[in-house]
Amino acid sequence: MPGRSLAPVEGRLFRSSEVQKLLALSRRQLQYWADTDLVRPTVRTEGGHHRYSFEDLVALKAAKRLIDAGVSVQRIRKSIHALRRMLPKVRRPLAELVLVATGDVVLVLKDGSAFEAVTGQEWIFQVSQFQREVDRMSRRRPSPVRPVPVRKAARTA
Repeated sequence: MPGRSLAPVEGRLFRSSEVQKLLALSRRQLQYWADTDLVRPTVRTEGGHHRYSFEDLVALKAAKRLIDAGVSVQRIRKSIHALRRMLPKVRRPLAELVLVATGDVVLVLKDGSAFEAVTGQEWIFQVSQFQREVDRMSRRRPSPVRPVPVRKAARTA
């Protein structure tokens, strides 16, 4: 899926050379990431030059930070594809979601929860919500508290 042509795009577009300087990326990295569908530029000119939107810059910075944290490009790409399936309204996961790397695992922080990007497995839960659920259950069925007799230990001489 090539980038769009120079038709209607709102906001400033950045040349590859500007992106390289802004994000400390090599020309080769940008080209590879575009060719392998990690982060594609929003626009390709008729001459084949890449033009990046601000949203593209956010996605590129997120990808770079994940890689710097030890996540492989393949894992990031797999996470992006899985997130597009799980969250169909999210077009560009690297730009639209908060992603966190822990080892080679990519976690997504969304709507107060965290889940693994590839599997969707939830990693944390809201303790305050759980506390409210426990409180509600406790009010419904109070458990009787019975005293337990305490035995004194026998003394040996």
